[in-house]
Amino acid sequence: MTTNREKLSTTSTHHPVEWKVSDGIVSYDNALKFMEQRVEEISLGQASECVWLLEHPPIYTAGTSARAEDLVDASRFPIHPTGRGGQFTYHGPGQRVIYAMLDLRHRGKDVRAYVTALEEWVIQALANFNVTGKRYPGRVGIWVDHGGGKEDKIAAIGVRVRRWVAFHGISINVEPDLSHFDAIVPCGISDPNLGVTSLVQLGLPVTMEDLDVALMAAFQEIFET
Repeated sequence: MTTNREKLSTTSTHHPVEWKVSDGIVSYDNALKFMEQRVEEISLGQASECVWLLEHPPIYTAGTSARAEDLVDASRFPIHPTGRGGQFTYHGPGQRVIYAMLDLRHRGKDVRAYVTALEEWVIQALANFNVTGKRYPGRVGIWVDHGGGKEDKIAAIGVRVRRWVAFHGISINVEPDLSHFDAIVPCGISDPNLGVTSLVQLGLPVTMEDLDVALMAAFQEIFET
């Protein structure tokens, strides 16, 4: 069961977007079941678009491009194959997962532009905390440049589109246990100069609620103007 701390609606050009924020830990299976049903309802015109902010228990998810050799320790946490794009990633407490169920039929029918918009959404939200998020060709997600060639990933992005309705979405590291990334090669990137980081590791005592407010404001700027 999940509980909603807050449920907000913001009006887009086309129809309202429902915001769900879950306080507790939400199982991956329950989240996937909800998304599958909601995407079907959106595609049939029976439900509004939805953005769901939540946390998962410690798990690894394998995207459609996941490689077996990138799973370093298969015994550490449960592994969930998923239909989203991308490779292996970690989800767990202290990480804000953002599932965006958005109707691309009303948003340009351009998956590449949609992923770019998701990246910009994260960049603008992080800017509220004086974090300069960067994107790089060939590396999906948002990175923090420490200088000297050292860069750490702070947000991962993986989407799936069914009948032009997008789902899955984004994860942003607020204060997860970063050692849990050690059992995988995150997103297939093994360069020793490329790692993972979090807002708290960067010295920023940001709460989930702080990030949620920033995400809601940036969403309006990116998706509703």
